[in-house]
Amino acid sequence: MRRQTPSHHGFLFLKSVVPVLVSLAPGNSLSADVSILAGCSQSIRWWRLAMSKVGIIGVGQSAFVRGFPGSIRELAFEGYKECMADAKISVKDIDATVVCSAPEYDKQRSPSGVLAEYLGLTPQPTFYLESLCSSSSTGLKVAYSLVKSGLHDVVMVIGFQKMSEISSAESQERMGRGADIQWESPFGTMMPAYYAMYARSHMARYGTTPEDLALIRVKASTYGQINEKAVYRKAVAIEMFSDSQNPMSGPVASPLRVGDCCANADGCSCVIVANEEKAKALSKKPVWILGVGAASAPVNMAGRDLFTGLAVAQEAGKQAYKMAGVTPKDIDVAEVHDCFTIAEMMAYENLGFAEPGGGKDLIRSKETYKDGSIPVNVDGGLLSKGHPIGATGGSQIRTIVLQLRGEAGSMQVRNPEIGLVHNIGGVGLYGNVTILGRA
Repeated sequence: MRRQTPSHHGFLFLKSVVPVLVSLAPGNSLSADVSILAGCSQSIRWWRLAMSKVGIIGVGQSAFVRGFPGSIRELAFEGYKECMADAKISVKDIDATVVCSAPEYDKQRSPSGVLAEYLGLTPQPTFYLESLCSSSSTGLKVAYSLVKSGLHDVVMVIGFQKMSEISSAESQERMGRGADIQWESPFGTMMPAYYAMYARSHMARYGTTPEDLALIRVKASTYGQINEKAVYRKAVAIEMFSDSQNPMSGPVASPLRVGDCCANADGCSCVIVANEEKAKALSKKPVWILGVGAASAPVNMAGRDLFTGLAVAQEAGKQAYKMAGVTPKDIDVAEVHDCFTIAEMMAYENLGFAEPGGGKDLIRSKETYKDGSIPVNVDGGLLSKGHPIGATGGSQIRTIVLQLRGEAGSMQVRNPEIGLVHNIGGVGLYGNVTILGRA
């Protein structure tokens, strides 16, 4: 089934306008007609906004690196300049900016103001938001809403993180504080340990093996080697995970090993969205936002009842599919949040690409490779690119936009029409799913 155009907007429009037209019949007073016409004008404006599309007209990204030598201003400029060159517009065309990062990693308080000043994005309004690792996909949803409402015509989303500003130990401590600081993080919980719990549960219920997880990392390296923006560009072989002398096999949190985990990175991503009129005028190949879904879950593990998948991904995916009028079978290429190998495995199932427990069959048969039935993370994913918290979602969006425009180079999937981005914040605390299309 391909996308169906929703009809309820048209029904609501007619419901509001028909009484207006009837009231304009001969015999009604002129003053009443004037006020009714004003109401009709507002209804027509609402109709146009409701039925118009929102498109992405520019994308950009810095290289993701382990230690960026400059400031956060200079880091943000790397993604900004590529995005502006891609969109071929000037700073005067930007009506507003949404800046996204996880502030606990930033030394600069309220970095949005600093970046806006440096990039020349004042006096336009600048907004700052965070939802942990899903910050810049949340930023895209906010930008979509600002444009869809008619408040702004063109909005830029900048996601960044300079993880190297703090030490590895400080970074781990801040990640631990992503859990409830009263009830969970005092017990020493860390991101790898949380996802290891999910891996254990998935293995116990579905017979998933450590070798299945290793296959996901092997796939990631296949494409990370050809992605010039990625941190880790070396080949990974399945044999490395059984070699006790190889760093990839090193234990982290059983059953997860070094090779099952993504690395921190410094990086920036940038996306520009516009209303339909502007998108068509400014871009030869706009990519349209077809569906957006978002959800949250209890922060405490004791408040959850699913440990073989992420409920936020299921719910956000359900919303996005419904809004776009598509099903999982319509997705031609996907980017999922593979902070750990088990996270990608669960995403296959949560998004409907496989039945619960069937994710291992997809990776075993290479169906999620570039030439498979559902290509996933053919840019290397977080496992190869690295994970600069605030920039990750925007980087995923950039990949899908390039895919849909046929501009992904050696990573290009064959003739995709619809793509999906799955971006998770924390350990399934926040979930965003975005569906993009060429038409």
